[in-house]
Amino acid sequence: MSKSDVSREVARQIRLLQQSFDAFDEAAAVRLGINRTDLRALDVVLGRGPLTAGELTAALRLSPAAITTVIDRLERAGLVARTRDPENRRRVLVAATESAHAAEREIYRPVGEAGLRALARYDGDQLATIVDFLATARAVQQEHAERLAAGSRQRS
Repeated sequence: MSKSDVSREVARQIRLLQQSFDAFDEAAAVRLGINRTDLRALDVVLGRGPLTAGELTAALRLSPAAITTVIDRLERAGLVARTRDPENRRRVLVAATESAHAAEREIYRPVGEAGLRALARYDGDQLATIVDFLATARAVQQEHAERLAAGSRQRS
């Protein structure tokens, strides 16, 4: 296979991987009884710990009104709770509940463990190449997400 053929195959595999992530996220959202935006918000809360609605707004690039609605839905589902910031009682934090952590263990732990088993077949140098590739791919995606967002703002 030529380098260009391999590059095209990498691109095809990335597209298939992205589609598999999309299908997994859809199944997870259905399992939790929430929509995909709410799942994204829950992922941010689980990954970053308690945060303010403003921080969640920035992370998801949604309006404050939309984030309030998302938080309300997640709270009704028992997946987040609004709590006072112990260091600043005027601030409200959004924190994952034990139900959210249990769902994370049920839904995401098995795929994480399977991923670790799959990676065990690679040596350290190969894993370093994979990490480099993933970081590069993420940077490319971020750059082009910003490009598209900038183009949308210019048209508004």
